Amino acid sequence: MATQGRLRGLLRATQLITQDLSLPVVLRRIAGAARDLVGARYAALGVIAADGGLAEFVHVGMADGEVERIGHLPQGKGLLGALIDDPRPIRLDRIADDPRSAGFPAGHPPMDTFLGVPIRVRGEVFGNLYLAESTRGGFSADDEQLATALAATAGMAIDNARLFEAARARQEWLRATAAVTQRLLSPDVDALQPLQLIARNSREVAGADLATVALPDGDRLRVEIADGDGAETLRGTLVAAEGSLAGRVLDTGEPLRVAGPQELPGLDALTVHDLDVGPVVVVPLRGSRRTHGVLTLARMSGRVEFSAEDSDMAAGFASQASVAVELAEARAEQQRAAVFDDRDRIAADLHDHVIQRLFASGLSLQSIAAALGPGRHNERITGTIGDLDATIRQIRTTIFQLQRSGDAASDGVRGRLLGVVAEVAPALGRDPEVRFGGLLDTLPDEVVEDLLAVLREALSNVARHARARSSEVEVTAEAGRLCLEVRDDGVGVGDTGRCSGLANMRRRAERHGGTLTVTPGRPSGTRLCWTVRV
Repeated sequence: MATQGRLRGLLRATQLITQDLSLPVVLRRIAGAARDLVGARYAALGVIAADGGLAEFVHVGMADGEVERIGHLPQGKGLLGALIDDPRPIRLDRIADDPRSAGFPAGHPPMDTFLGVPIRVRGEVFGNLYLAESTRGGFSADDEQLATALAATAGMAIDNARLFEAARARQEWLRATAAVTQRLLSPDVDALQPLQLIARNSREVAGADLATVALPDGDRLRVEIADGDGAETLRGTLVAAEGSLAGRVLDTGEPLRVAGPQELPGLDALTVHDLDVGPVVVVPLRGSRRTHGVLTLARMSGRVEFSAEDSDMAAGFASQASVAVELAEARAEQQRAAVFDDRDRIAADLHDHVIQRLFASGLSLQSIAAALGPGRHNERITGTIGDLDATIRQIRTTIFQLQRSGDAASDGVRGRLLGVVAEVAPALGRDPEVRFGGLLDTLPDEVVEDLLAVLREALSNVARHARARSSEVEVTAEAGRLCLEVRDDGVGVGDTGRCSGLANMRRRAERHGGTLTVTPGRPSGTRLCWTVRV
């Protein structure tokens, strides 16, 4: 009858531990069922870590106050370590008599009898089941057989729970990938938002405390995105690519997984940076043609390390997210190309229709002025012809600006001049009005270099001293003469103290047989005229 009762207890324990698929719940139920089955006061289940210690320690039977007095959980030494080193059952009537016993820490409740059995999952030792203080005065051979049988069932329950967790995690990674891809393909995505989505989603799905995305910056890596604990202190951190974990992953394109800073050197500011970091996994952001950067996931010290499956799924997610980033970039490039095509069409229409009609109107007015002869009406028509010429020059400048690429300076003198204007424009507060006239592309190289230097210095003076609301730049080359005029509506020339800038511009003019004049503008401001022979 007693034997039948114990077998029924084994069946109840087996049924209990196979009712749930959550691994933490399963581990606690195994410990509780084992304690009830063999009549122990205390029971625990230790999960073996990759380095041979204990990664997790689930215990039942101790009150919260006793756990607090002990301080820290066992690390897998003494009898616990003996069972890890030699995974065979251990049954003792008195723990202290065994030479492998390392004693108990202060505050630990007294324990005499002990029974330990390994838990195997698919032939591999997953952990050990520890039982102490038999309520019957000692553990028997029957107790050992029951605990061993329960451990076998526990191995299957743990394996099912791990498979369920892996399937659930894979589903979460797929859901995160779909969410990132959908967000990246929306029209209102800025440059860094894809990386923020990758960091946040990967941290949440992987159960990490910190996620960073580092991008190449010369021979170093810059942490562009950080999400989680200590994120504020990590953003913008620069790390040498050589000798660091992130640099190694960037070079090899292969994921890297470590249990903590002690395992491999190179856990640098990407993850540590005064943070108590434990397990780390680093995966590359691989695109179709190159590795864009590195994704680092970290858990704080004391937490369970990342599994190989975590690393594989994070790497797959990062690669798919990188492809989505490339698709978003390609779409943005296509939109920019469409804008440039539209600009080319507008420029062609301005050149082929508007300028030709203005030019024809100017010729007609010139014929009328010649027929009228000298007089007030002739002067008005001549002034209108001059306005038409100025309008044609302004339209030609606009056409050139439309045809310039927004990402790189265009070739030719006009492109280089507009590049200088764009360089100084932020300091001015607004873009100057620019006009060109004549054959600027035939100017000698030495004249062009001086022209660019003078324009940069003149606009810099306007930005530093003039306090102007608007400015104008006009460059004309005609009749063997090049003239640069820079006008503003600021406070005037005044006393600028040092005049080294004006002296340099004057020397550059005299080098080519020219002059520099700086006069008050009308009704306010300053007019700078730099003229040379060409």
